Amino acid sequence: MPKLDVEERIRSFKEVALGYTEEQAIAEAERCLQCKVPRCVEGCPVGVDIPAFIRFIREGKFDEAVEKIKEKNALPAICGRVCPQENQCMGKCILGLKGDPINIGGLERFVADYERKKGFSRPEIKPSTGKSVAVVGSGPAGLTAAAELAKMGHSVTIFEALHAPGGVLMYGIPEFRMPKDIVLSEVNYVKSLGVKIVKDVIIGRVVTLKELFEMGFDAVLLGTGAGLPKFLGIPGENLCGIYSANEFLIRVNLMKAYAFPKYDTPIKVKGRTAVIGGGNV
Repeated sequence: MPKLDVEERIRSFKEVALGYTEEQAIAEAERCLQCKVPRCVEGCPVGVDIPAFIRFIREGKFDEAVEKIKEKNALPAICGRVCPQENQCMGKCILGLKGDPINIGGLERFVADYERKKGFSRPEIKPSTGKSVAVVGSGPAGLTAAAELAKMGHSVTIFEALHAPGGVLMYGIPEFRMPKDIVLSEVNYVKSLGVKIVKDVIIGRVVTLKELFEMGFDAVLLGTGAGLPKFLGIPGENLCGIYSANEFLIRVNLMKAYAFPKYDTPIKVKGRTAVIGGGNV
């Protein structure tokens, strides 16, 4: 997949992976062996019919490809960018034993972006069940659950503690990896299914679980994620100039440091910086 030039990467927050063109996506899809026993599906946590959507791409049927993905995954533009495919579906691809596996995530992203530019198609929504569900948290778990519940005919309301929906997608992933307009687009898709989103409400503080049921909700789904950082418990970790990755990323993302110099962020970073931890955060 084409990527942004290195010189431009280090001077901006533009998305690094540029995505496939139609020709590139079809060429990548044509590499798929269409295995009789698709190990890639075994590696997908939600069981997307990967061979089927790749076959549609190969045939140039991009609408059908994204519909096939959305049978199991409501947020393909997000999963195509940040899902750890190398350890899941792509890690199971037989081609990876002797060469490069099919770039399943890249193909998923391609058809998701195709649909976003073309306009979302509203899926079939079952008749109303008369039941209402409160979803706590608007991160990937909350959004996905809300979308699936809405398609089943339930009335769904998401409660988000922060002022922007998206959870970790919005505040925990840098702009160059997950553009905020992509997150907002997926959020708007979920809202188009009839899902309501209430922001700036901390469930457990502003509203209790008991009060949610008293408000008439038949069920409550907790999708709050793992929002608190893990500290080392060593002297000095509360000093000025020391940040958890969570705090740093929240300030950068929600306070729009990626749009510098139009926006600025109150974080003191100068001279040499030490980063403790070598994970993706």
